[in-house]
Amino acid sequence: MRQMIAGNWKMNGSLKGLASYAGALARGVTGVDLLICPPFPLIGPLITALGSTPVMVGAQDCAVERAGAHTGDVSAELLAEIGARYVILGHSERRADHAETSSLVRDKARGAMAAGLAPIICVGETLSQREAGEAETVVRAQLAGSLPEEFAQVGALGQAGALGQAGALRLIAYEPVWAIGTGKTPTEADIAAMHATIRAALQKQLGEAGATMRILYGGSVKPSNAGALLRIPEVGGALIGGASLLAEDFLVIAAAAAQK
Repeated sequence: MRQMIAGNWKMNGSLKGLASYAGALARGVTGVDLLICPPFPLIGPLITALGSTPVMVGAQDCAVERAGAHTGDVSAELLAEIGARYVILGHSERRADHAETSSLVRDKARGAMAAGLAPIICVGETLSQREAGEAETVVRAQLAGSLPEEFAQVGALGQAGALGQAGALRLIAYEPVWAIGTGKTPTEADIAAMHATIRAALQKQLGEAGATMRILYGGSVKPSNAGALLRIPEVGGALIGGASLLAEDFLVIAAAAAQK
């Protein structure tokens, strides 16, 4: 399966730079799926700027509810309506800063799929959890609590069937929380071990669907280390933070994925 390189802009970006960024990606890389998840107000403008290029645009979160008195929230239905195709859910910053639980992430994922969005569900351990020898236990528990039963149903993704086969429509992103934005990176052996743990847990939980689901790695992926990280077994792409803000860096990482 092709790797996916997904950029999470977090609370960065502006209208001013969209045209040049989109223009750079239009000259981009073949053989890899590219996704950009900007802040909510930039989703529509970025889709317009990208035009007919194959680069996809997604969101960084969505609400559980479809509509109503929920000030500040954005529904999955509205995100799909304006052209978003994927949505990041359960990112460590959402779990920590907004006290999001795995059960809430599961409910968001269920609603996202019903609206036609493909969820990217994030899991990962903190430094204290890793040092205590609890990393794999924590990640398995997050998977068990965050993935809805619909993840096991091939072709059960609402109106988004045009996105491709089922394995491309449900993604996991492993993010060692202590490595995000710190410049620290786990060893290749650590990453391989955790991705193997995640694959085994997915197969146990989801059966056939768990065997094909892409597992992205997200933890200080940069142009300088992308090639090595993307060659690790069971790494099906990357979820990139800061390095996705510069089109040149993003494309270098994408090229490394295409060469895998």
